[in-house]
Amino acid sequence: MTRDEIIRMMREACDTDKVDAWSNGFWTITQEELERFAALVAAAERERAASICEAISWSGDGKWFASRIREGGHVSEP
Repeated sequence: MTRDEIIRMMREACDTDKVDAWSNGFWTITQEELERFAALVAAAERERAASICEAISWSGDGKWFASRIREGGHVSEP
């Protein structure tokens, strides 16, 4: 994940009806915004992992594993 992607997700997680969360060279956020940011990062990482599974799979298992990863669940034997 690039720095720009992380900053975009952080801005997305922050409420837009208040002052910009990035000011004076540091972030000021609420716990709810931090939790939304963490969820966005986790979802992006799950998608990255799922895409890798689909790309390197030589059988149909890659799509199965990718769908389990996208669901956020634990992966077990197909």
